[in-house]
Amino acid sequence: MFKYNVCFLKSNDRILMLNREKPPIMGVWNGVGGKYEAGETADEGAMREVLEETGIQVNEYYSKGVITWDKSNGEQDGLHVYLFEVDAPLWNETIQKTREGILDWKQIDWIMNPKNLGIAEMVSQYLPILLENENDYFFEYKDGEVKLIV
Repeated sequence: MFKYNVCFLKSNDRILMLNREKPPIMGVWNGVGGKYEAGETADEGAMREVLEETGIQVNEYYSKGVITWDKSNGEQDGLHVYLFEVDAPLWNETIQKTREGILDWKQIDWIMNPKNLGIAEMVSQYLPILLENENDYFFEYKDGEVKLIV
């Protein structure tokens, strides 16, 4: 199991995004998430991170994936990605400042716009796949591209 996760909450045509105030990927929009704690499964850690960073309780993911890449020393690294569906139209809530950064509900079209330079590098490559079908996916990141493996 890898030590990090990134989670997206979807409500209607919007996704809750975090503009991070600190590294890694400081100053860009991404999902919420973080490190797993000792003894947690990937799913437990993702749900805990969502609750800690947003105050929203999620119970089941809609789709998830694992993204892997090779580090410069030849070892493999990666992270778990999650998409959670939220029933209530929470996007009516105002922008929130948190200890991690700014939370805001962004329209999916805005996130996926190819001219949007403020989104974390890989998000526009894997998020459409997570949105497409309820499933588990495996991705590989290589040479600046995220490729769906399974």
